[in-house]
Amino acid sequence: MIIAVANQKGGVGKTTTALNTSAALALMGKQILLIDTDPQAHSTISCVNNPDQVDKSIYDVMMNPGLKLESVILPSTIPGMDVAIAKISMAKLEASLTGEIDGHYRLKEVIEPVKRKYEYIFIDTPPTLGLITVNALVASTHILIPIQSSYLSLEGTDDLLETIEKIKRVANPRLEIIGVLITLHDQRTNISKDVVERINKVFGNKVFKTTISKSVKLEESPAYKESIFTFAASSIGAAQYRKVAEELLKRANKA
Repeated sequence: MIIAVANQKGGVGKTTTALNTSAALALMGKQILLIDTDPQAHSTISCVNNPDQVDKSIYDVMMNPGLKLESVILPSTIPGMDVAIAKISMAKLEASLTGEIDGHYRLKEVIEPVKRKYEYIFIDTPPTLGLITVNALVASTHILIPIQSSYLSLEGTDDLLETIEKIKRVANPRLEIIGVLITLHDQRTNISKDVVERINKVFGNKVFKTTISKSVKLEESPAYKESIFTFAASSIGAAQYRKVAEELLKRANKA
C-alpha cells in the first residue's frame, strides 16, 4: 500500500503524521519506506542521521531515469523504516518537469522497482497542490489527509478533493482516501469542537476516530532525530499515533 500524506495547507501536521504513523507501523514489525518529497526535507532531517552522506536525493532520481531509488534510500533512526531522502534541490522539480510529457508519472515509475520490498510506503508531500503533490497522488493507492482543528481548517479542502477526483479520472483510478486525521486539536476550546463537527459532517466515516492533540513533545522529538515513540514513549502523542496506526491497519485490511 502506498499512502500519500497530503494537504495543501501548511502547518497541519503532515510531516509529524507521516513520520509517526510510519514509525508506529515499523515498531509493529512492518517494513516501511518513507519518501520525503518536500523541499524543506523535514522528514529527512527528523529521522536520518547524516543525510549528507549521500549527495543525491529524490529530485535526482525523478530527473534521471538511470538513477535508482535505492541510491537515495537510507536507514532511519527507527528500526524497520527506511527513508528516501529529500534536499532543497526538490524545489527545482516543478520548473524542471513542466512540459515533460511524463511529468506526472516520474515518482510512480521510480517507486515501481522497490514497492514489493515494503509493506507500506508513505509519501510526505509539500504544502501545495503543485506537480510534486500530483506526482505523489498518481503514485499512491491511498491518501491520508491531516486537517487541523482550527477555524480555517476546511479552507482549500474543496481544491484538494477536486484534484483527487481529477487524478482518479485521468491518471490513477484506484486512488482512495484512507482517512482524514484531525490534528493539533485542543479539546478545551469551543471552536475546536465546532471544527471537529464540521469535519465529520464533510467526511463522515473517512475521519479517524483518533484525534491528535496539540503536544510540545510531538514538536520537540524531530530535533532529537527521534519519533515520538522513543522520545516520549508514555506521552499522549505516542498513544494517539499508535492508535492511528492500528486504525489504519484495520482500514487497509478492508481496502
